[in-house]
Amino acid sequence: MRKSILCLTFLCLQAGALRAQVTLAERASGRTDFELVTADSGSPVCYDAADAAVVGTAAGLFAADVARVTGREIPVVAGQELPAGTRYAVIVGTVGQSRWIDELAAAKKLDVSAIEGGWERYTLRLVDRPGHGLRKALVIAGSDRRGTAYGLLSVSRAIGVSPWYWWADAPVEHRERLTLRVADYTSAAPSVKYRGIFINDEDWGLYRWAKENFEKELGNIGPKTYEKVCELLLRLQANYLAPAMHDATTAFYKIPENRAIADRYAIAIGSSHCEPLGLNTASEWDSKTRGEWDYVNNKAGVDRALKERVETSAPYENVYTLALRGLHDRAMAGSEDLDARKATMQEALLAQRQILADVLGKPAEEIPQVFTPYKEVLDVYNRGLQLPDDVTIIWPDDNYGYMKRLSSPEEQRRSGRSGVYYHSSYLGRPHDYLWMNTTSPTLMYEELRKAYDSTADRVWLLNAGDIKSCEFAVDFFLAMAYDIDSFDFRRAATYRAEWMSGLLGREYFDEFQKIADTFYHLAFVRKPEFMGWGYQWATDKYGKERNTDTDFSFANYREGDRRLEAYTQIAGRVTSLLERMPEENKACFYQVLYYPVKACELLNRMVLSGQQNRLYATQQRAATESLAAESRMCHDSLRVITAGYNALLGGKWDHVMTMNQGFAASYFQLPELRSASLAGQAELGITVEGEDVTKGMRSFHALPAFNTFLRQSYFVDVYNKGAEPLSWNASASDDWIVLSRSAGTTRTEERIEVSVDWEQVPAGERVLGSVTFRGAGGEELVLVSVFNPASPSREEVEGLYIQHNGYISIPAANFHRKHENDAIRIRPVPNLGVENAAIQLGDPAAAKQNTRRRDVPGVEYDFYTFEQGSVDVYTYVLPTFVISADRGYAGHEATNLETQYGVSIDEGPVMNPSTSSIEYAQIWYESVLRNCRVNKTTLHIGKPGRHTLKILCGDAGTVLQKIVLDFGGMKRSYQGPPPTRVE
Repeated sequence: MRKSILCLTFLCLQAGALRAQVTLAERASGRTDFELVTADSGSPVCYDAADAAVVGTAAGLFAADVARVTGREIPVVAGQELPAGTRYAVIVGTVGQSRWIDELAAAKKLDVSAIEGGWERYTLRLVDRPGHGLRKALVIAGSDRRGTAYGLLSVSRAIGVSPWYWWADAPVEHRERLTLRVADYTSAAPSVKYRGIFINDEDWGLYRWAKENFEKELGNIGPKTYEKVCELLLRLQANYLAPAMHDATTAFYKIPENRAIADRYAIAIGSSHCEPLGLNTASEWDSKTRGEWDYVNNKAGVDRALKERVETSAPYENVYTLALRGLHDRAMAGSEDLDARKATMQEALLAQRQILADVLGKPAEEIPQVFTPYKEVLDVYNRGLQLPDDVTIIWPDDNYGYMKRLSSPEEQRRSGRSGVYYHSSYLGRPHDYLWMNTTSPTLMYEELRKAYDSTADRVWLLNAGDIKSCEFAVDFFLAMAYDIDSFDFRRAATYRAEWMSGLLGREYFDEFQKIADTFYHLAFVRKPEFMGWGYQWATDKYGKERNTDTDFSFANYREGDRRLEAYTQIAGRVTSLLERMPEENKACFYQVLYYPVKACELLNRMVLSGQQNRLYATQQRAATESLAAESRMCHDSLRVITAGYNALLGGKWDHVMTMNQGFAASYFQLPELRSASLAGQAELGITVEGEDVTKGMRSFHALPAFNTFLRQSYFVDVYNKGAEPLSWNASASDDWIVLSRSAGTTRTEERIEVSVDWEQVPAGERVLGSVTFRGAGGEELVLVSVFNPASPSREEVEGLYIQHNGYISIPAANFHRKHENDAIRIRPVPNLGVENAAIQLGDPAAAKQNTRRRDVPGVEYDFYTFEQGSVDVYTYVLPTFVISADRGYAGHEATNLETQYGVSIDEGPVMNPSTSSIEYAQIWYESVLRNCRVNKTTLHIGKPGRHTLKILCGDAGTVLQKIVLDFGGMKRSYQGPPPTRVE
């Protein structure tokens, strides 16, 4: 019992919204303790029936939560007539709307001055002798209706009921009694005023689940689903919902009960960027009765429909979207002349504001309104669209997690300020990601923090897809929106483990963190949905993506092997955890960690085994069929564990999870598999590491050069090309060549590790040896080259990055020196980048630096090369955009049209590559699919020896992942070669 109490205390301390305001104690021992449930009684929760509806809703939820924990009902009192003999009570109410709260304030027993008139704030106190015969009361007073509800439901969290108890089936630990240790607490206003989600891409998950399972009677998403959504949002201290809007879904406003439910949970209703004033044009606009959706030729019809919508929604809290796009999220029809489009949109937006003012009977500037310059609308906005100052601009990301634009210095002065529309799920070019949410938390924090610092504090809206699979992203996004200052890069990198520990137990935190760190790194490098390596909608000739080999190399740098090994490791861990989990935890664990990790592992194994199978078929390897079988097994296992997800808890989530999502995706399909034509007898085959081109390039086998400064091994694959077992043996030309095995028998293949005995190998820059492999069908010679110069010694270059096989590879986070100034600090970014750690060159809100200045901030990396002359320097950076369209005068012979950072060697010239590109340009396609823009800069080295590479801050906020210097030896791969630092 004591261990579980400590675990809960830790979780309360971790949760930014709770700030340790209430913790659980084993028994009452002082004045700060409150006995909510004892062995023979339970304290009622009391509110004023005249208070806002959500207060009664929250009181009911809280009472139900107490019952979930203890199995005992506590009374809910909608007034001041308490059950006979009541001595302890929970009192909850809104300042100015609750007799309970106002009487306590008038009697000086409760100070509400700190929250009065505030936005969604609450104060929590223990009050002795509050009146009505009570000895003690836990009093929660809110500044407004949501503040009150948030305060009460924060106690639900403290007693062990997660906001995800229903949506993720988070277990609730049973307790016989509940004793609360209460610290006086007053909440701050949330960081962002309106915080919520947009249900999107629901055709494949949430829609089918509601239709076939949860709301069969309706056959669609409706009140039962929206009640669960609104409850989740309220428990997560959110307040904003943009309902599902695809034409498959019944429009939110077509069912009156939907809006009543939202009001009961105090959730403000908004709409997506393409639904003006909440009108779902995808399913509510009937061209037969209303004419075409065309503001140029049917202005009166459009405005009439919009007015009807506002009249319907007027009794409730709304955030109104000003918009003019085509039906179903398409571009607006009309002239291709941008000025004409701007004029049409200008007229439409002003008409929408007038409709709001007329129907609601108040000045337009007092009505919450948002405008989202999404896709082509941004071009119209940039053309000079005049947006009223009070309208909040919702800046969208590029659909792949990178903010396209943020408020300029001029826009930051607008009274409406700004917000963000961010994606954790997306359908569109160049490729969908609808199945599994794998967006890096540290990337989300980096992008959203810079948005917040640019005045995006009015509205945060997350495209949450079907909610299922996006549970963590929803929680993380809303937690940041509620209290952005409780986060930094380190907490962002550990928040998934923190969140899952809150659901399943603190004792799992370390294991969760190890798994999550690897999971996000692998998916950052390549999302599972992108593993088919195809583009969608790239040609009208083919409707679907055409899967190909990946760019992960099995020949170079063991890249494919390392990816599979990492996935196998974390898949083994989640499988072991699932087996060890208490039965009551398994359904939750399956959803929030087991399925995401295991499914991504199986998908990657399926694809990469298929890739190896096709390669092996060209080499006529006997192992070809075993790889085909492996790929098929992974494909079948994916179906099994997906069915297992849908079968959880007696089919509660049946139909919600499917891999077959999107109109044009093929990543989930069984890859093309081939067969080999084997010889009747055994036949020897050899492939060596680094041999990615096997025909037409050289007529001998040669391993990459061994380097005394790094001292690694390389592999030789001995494989059979026949139907009978292959017996083989190997012999080295010199004693300093070490083989992991020198003989064996195999039906398929064996991997031999070749290394060097550095105590015996001769000194020299061109030491040569060989290994001869013999078997049925002949023998193969493998050349062994060793680079073992007498000078410099390993001690002389220890800690430097050294040339190896014609390249130098440098992880950005492991720099030798940094140079900072008052504005620019070099910040480490964990769990991000191709090497799983990156650096940010200053705060994105800081001013641009001049990379030509001698004192410009930056980082330095010392390296040693044996070459001179030209070198190609590849820098791997996050593909971030220029965050402001109005950056002022660029200066003489300078540009503000793209981001810049500096690259130089020693005191040589400074080159200025960019992180940004035009959206939908080819470089953008490639960059967002790999979460990395790779820039090539050719520089010059005057002589062999020690040198310094400098990466200089230009645009503050540039995130650097990795650097590779290519002297002509870098081989094809996806992530580039591993680091070459002498340790």
